[in-house]
Amino acid sequence: MFAVIKTGGRQYRVVPDDVLEIGKIAGDVGTIVQLGEVLVVGGDTPVLGTPTVAGATVAAEVLDHKRGPKVIAFKKRRRKNSRRKRGYRDEITVLRITEILTDNAKPSIGPRPKREKVVAPAAEGDDEAPKAAKKKAPAKKAAAKPAAKKAPAKKAAAKGKSDKK
Repeated sequence: MFAVIKTGGRQYRVVPDDVLEIGKIAGDVGTIVQLGEVLVVGGDTPVLGTPTVAGATVAAEVLDHKRGPKVIAFKKRRRKNSRRKRGYRDEITVLRITEILTDNAKPSIGPRPKREKVVAPAAEGDDEAPKAAKKKAPAKKAAAKPAAKKAPAKKAAAKGKSDKK
């Protein structure tokens, strides 16, 4: 069974367990949202909406909110010393389609449990307490610099120049 939904001015053909990126919609990560604008419900007997299928919704789980790729709009007017550079990134919501519902049905599948990180068990021979964190060495003091040697005064007479006029 598939459905064609409309969201954010775009249309998507979806089946259960599809993962798709759409324009940002409200909903926390891990919650189930319902998309109500279903244009077509396909399967053995496809149903076309006029403009939408009455009583049909698509349930989806919000996986992530992120930003899309950077789009740069650069405008230049040649020989006019005029340049403008603007850029933006779209806000995107990543969804996993859980169910395609008809006849005003409610979603039966709840949010999927998050996978917990598996912690490797400590080796049996290591019954010691964990090692203490290494302490940082105290900061070294700057060594006193020796006084700079003064350059000997240049004598004008030595170079063959005289101060007399």
